[in-house]
Amino acid sequence: MLPYHKLIVIDKQNQLPVYRQITNRLISLIREGLIPPGTFFPGTRQMAEFITVNRKTIINAYEELMTEDWIESVDRKGYRVTPELPIIKPRSFQPPNSFSSCDNMTARNLALQGGSQPEHRTTKSWDIVVNDGYPDPELAPFNEISKVYRDKATSARIKQLMCLRDQGGLPLLKEATALFLNETRGLNIRKDDLVITRGAQMAIYIAATVLLAKGDHVVVTEPNYRYADEIIENTGAHISKIGIDAEGPALDQLEQILKKSPVKMLYIVPHLHHPTTITMSAERRQQLLQLIERYRFYVIEDDYGYDFHYTNNPILPLASSPHGGKIIYIGSFTKLLAPSIRVGYMIAAPDIVKKATDLKRLIDLRGDTFIEFMLAQMIINGDLVRHINRSNKLYARRCDFICDLLTKKLSHAVEFTRPLGGMAIWLRFKRQYPVNKIINDAAHAGLCMIGMPFRLAGNPNDNGIRFGFASLSEEEISKAVDILVKLTSCS
Repeated sequence: MLPYHKLIVIDKQNQLPVYRQITNRLISLIREGLIPPGTFFPGTRQMAEFITVNRKTIINAYEELMTEDWIESVDRKGYRVTPELPIIKPRSFQPPNSFSSCDNMTARNLALQGGSQPEHRTTKSWDIVVNDGYPDPELAPFNEISKVYRDKATSARIKQLMCLRDQGGLPLLKEATALFLNETRGLNIRKDDLVITRGAQMAIYIAATVLLAKGDHVVVTEPNYRYADEIIENTGAHISKIGIDAEGPALDQLEQILKKSPVKMLYIVPHLHHPTTITMSAERRQQLLQLIERYRFYVIEDDYGYDFHYTNNPILPLASSPHGGKIIYIGSFTKLLAPSIRVGYMIAAPDIVKKATDLKRLIDLRGDTFIEFMLAQMIINGDLVRHINRSNKLYARRCDFICDLLTKKLSHAVEFTRPLGGMAIWLRFKRQYPVNKIINDAAHAGLCMIGMPFRLAGNPNDNGIRFGFASLSEEEISKAVDILVKLTSCS
């Protein structure tokens, strides 16, 4: 659902009645394409809570919109934007988006350069494994998957689809994904604007491989998602690093780099940054959009965690703002469902989508048709949104539980900021507790910590590690914290 509380701002000094301000703003959002035809509005009570007004005010606004034929009332479902919009012809109506093609892509050498691999640790069956921040496998949609496999008519259809040439993903899923992203992120895309991939990791690889050539200049944060760094290094590109603070990437540092030499691409995780879980402020996002317009560099916006927000206040992606086709937007359904359900997506300008589709075919001739079909059905019938809501409630409770426990029992050894969402906490151990030693000692005590660690003296995030809590029960969280308490008390 769109963040209406941010999109509709009431001006109390304005002489125009509040209900009319709301009406006018909703009409503008429809005209701009941020709210597409057929979209259902929140109920009057819910909308009133979102923008902090009286419910009667919302009722008046909706009635005004119906009078002007912008919306219609649907029995037992609510209010939706009418498919036959006034002024605009419905069949030709397609809201503008910022994924228009802007530059001709040049061919490049795809030879890999190699990269370092993270340490591999073996685990015992009784170990508690604290991962990088994965969903709880027990919440995976096994019933939905089994229905697809059991239904004979569906299975026959899927067998046909499995034999067709892959065009960047199952068309049904591409269409459903476009609908899902339009409703939740305001991207205003069509199915032809995106490519379905085997998780966000493949999408990052494809995007970087299509965009970058040996010697290109790329900027990332420090710390950054380790595997994104390795992907960029494998293209032969040169990496510059900028800092990150409580509001996000240090854009003053980025601008200094831009002034000195051309930058081909910036890789960024604005929402729940990996690994630190920091969410980039709205002011920084606007500043970055201005830099993109001024210096014309590409941006990979990795938005793997957008759907995991506990306060229902997500900031819209950078890609939902005008960017002249310079942003490649990447996300994942894997984080919503289960680690082994590898389905991601990337949205980009048409020339990039074409090259990405061709490259994907070289490394993955066709996707997992069963899973893609199942996921499309979940989106279409509303099961995915319900699954997200249930998961978020559970993960929010676990987040509160571990944060309270860490504050009570481990404040002598760690510092952290309670995340706004997501599945992990960025734990920064105090200097006398080296994180690498904690990891090794914990492994011997039955606690396997495989989340990303970071060591760089002088960096504010030095001596930190991602502590994934979403896949752990409260009992497992308690045992993990107790082991850390014991280790730090003995040090």
